[in-house]
Amino acid sequence: MADENEATRAIRRPAEPQAAPLGAPRSEDRAEGPGGAPGKGSGRDDTVPRVRSKVYGKPRSGSAPVRPIEGSGRTPGGPEDAPHRDGGGPDSREATARGGGSGSGFGGFGGGRGGGPGGSGGRRGPRVTGRTVVRIVVVLVVLLLVAAVAGYFMISARLHSVEAMTDYDKRAAETPGEDWLLVGSDSRAGLTAAQRRKLATGKAVGKRTDTMMLLHIPSDGRPTLVSLPRDSYVPIEGHGSGKLNAAYAYGGPKLLTKTVERVTGIRIDHYMEIGFGGFVGIVDAIGGVNICVKQNIDDHKAGINLKKGCQDMDGGTALGYVRTRKTGAIPDFDRTQRQREFFSAVVQKAASPGTLLNPFTSVPLALSAADSVAVDPGTGLFDLLSVGLAMRGGPVTTAVPIGSLPTIGGQAVVKWDTQKALRLFEALAADKQVPKDVITK
Repeated sequence: MADENEATRAIRRPAEPQAAPLGAPRSEDRAEGPGGAPGKGSGRDDTVPRVRSKVYGKPRSGSAPVRPIEGSGRTPGGPEDAPHRDGGGPDSREATARGGGSGSGFGGFGGGRGGGPGGSGGRRGPRVTGRTVVRIVVVLVVLLLVAAVAGYFMISARLHSVEAMTDYDKRAAETPGEDWLLVGSDSRAGLTAAQRRKLATGKAVGKRTDTMMLLHIPSDGRPTLVSLPRDSYVPIEGHGSGKLNAAYAYGGPKLLTKTVERVTGIRIDHYMEIGFGGFVGIVDAIGGVNICVKQNIDDHKAGINLKKGCQDMDGGTALGYVRTRKTGAIPDFDRTQRQREFFSAVVQKAASPGTLLNPFTSVPLALSAADSVAVDPGTGLFDLLSVGLAMRGGPVTTAVPIGSLPTIGGQAVVKWDTQKALRLFEALAADKQVPKDVITK
């Protein structure tokens, strides 16, 4: 028993081999004596019993080396069986396996080939942790915010500004909600000769107001869009009385805004103007608009030949549709109805999630609007966006109630129904719903 204990202790505590000088042959490689006996200077200590492998705690018979289990990833005589430079031996290899080195991970040690630190087998790719995902998301959000801010300032810088509001004696007081004066001019600025021919805009120079609408956005409820007929007979400061669109010709946006404020009693908060080219660009930027045409329209002057029914219109077709005078008993009244219909459809589609959340439509739309729309200095991108958001549910649309259509000074003009028009504008000024009996189609 004493000998057996002594052997056991020798097995558990093998003698520490002396480190060989660099380049010296290992003890196993030195020549053996005759008959396989160790030669002189072999470095083998015969006083220490030979280590034999154990199987389930019992001495194993035979002297053949123990081979690894198939699939363990070890090769007999391979790097795993070679003596370790750090004084390795059975204990050293066992420690390596338990520490998750290149062992097979049998019994849970090591976690598979190359599964732990220092593993020499195939390595796994870097693990994507929750913290890494959060960092990536944060970086993407920051980049999007930076791009949005940069885009905002870039587009804002491209907006055209026009002086449209002035202070004067007895100007209307500020009223609840927001009131916009929307003006469509017949300006051909920016159109080439080929574009003018294609759009049938003619060769007229300068610009006149072809469309005027008053948009009231209440504090709560649906907006109201009111057409102001361009032939409305109204007083114009310094020019007596005349057609409403003449105010623009006499004094530009300032005189037009002042005239509208005086005849309606409503203080204008924002002014927006767009020409022919800008109208076409915005409609094309949102991919066209679907409109239901009430009758066949063939008008070579407007460049259109439309059939009755719902259809998608591009910018050029839409421009002809809102300009034509080939429909209705009173062509100008019918035209203002189409203009309100089309403006509502364009704004609602431009403000839809499918347009705003799609960079392939929202970016071209923003650039087109910035290049073609003129606004007063106090109006910015957020104000324009608020118009679209307010009109997503569809506005109440009407025109100023008409009283008569006389001819004055050789010109056919439009006179308002004074009582109904007054009730209409008083309701808007008080931020209330317009009475149904004053709404016209």
